[in-house]
Amino acid sequence: MPLQTSVADPTPAAYSRVLLKISGEGFCHEGSFGIEASELENIARQCAEVAQMGVQLAIVVGGGNFIRGSTFAEDGNIPRATADYMGMLATVINAVALQETMESMGQPTRVQSAISIYSVCEPFIRRRAIRHLEKGRVLILAAGTGNPFFTTDTCAALRATEIGADVLLKATKVDGIYSADPKKDPAAKLLQNLSYEEILTGKLRVMDLTAITLCMERKIPLVVFNLKTPGNVVRVMRGENIGTKIYPK
Repeated sequence: MPLQTSVADPTPAAYSRVLLKISGEGFCHEGSFGIEASELENIARQCAEVAQMGVQLAIVVGGGNFIRGSTFAEDGNIPRATADYMGMLATVINAVALQETMESMGQPTRVQSAISIYSVCEPFIRRRAIRHLEKGRVLILAAGTGNPFFTTDTCAALRATEIGADVLLKATKVDGIYSADPKKDPAAKLLQNLSYEEILTGKLRVMDLTAITLCMERKIPLVVFNLKTPGNVVRVMRGENIGTKIYPK
């Protein structure tokens, strides 16, 4: 299935190297479980279009569409560390599925995992990761940081720092960060520009505290946007005014 690109707009990309965080829920419809072919193809096609723009793209995938370690540990009799490792394995499933779909569209990819699964993917090696990006391969990063008690959001902030990304993009199922829960408060407003200090003082739920602190300390811009809106990934890459932009002071 060759890529039928929709990148007809000649507007150049606003970034040269990007870390895109995609939650596990992005691989299925809201309230569903596992991987749904239509959602997987939507993600793959948008990411392939970004690569066609000449952007060096690294992707961190979550695994919440299969299992969320913290929730599973609370609900079951499995220690949190073990539940988190199970969640890491779930991210590998998503990563391999995304790789195969993107390559069926003609886009070269590599999967690197923070835990060793030699028969399926490479180990994460920073220099090799950067080399893949320089060669035009989309890099898919699985298994989080490889450590329990750390979220894939923290992994995204860490990897963005390691590869020298220009920006960290967090793809979600909402349009950005609101002043209140838009499902509960009809007066909630979309906040388009924020600082990391405002995120912390306002206790806005964007990413976990470790991830936010790392981005703030390393001065990495963050954009939160809706993955489910077709074409949004390319729009964000062009620097269009969508979602919520968070900048360090």
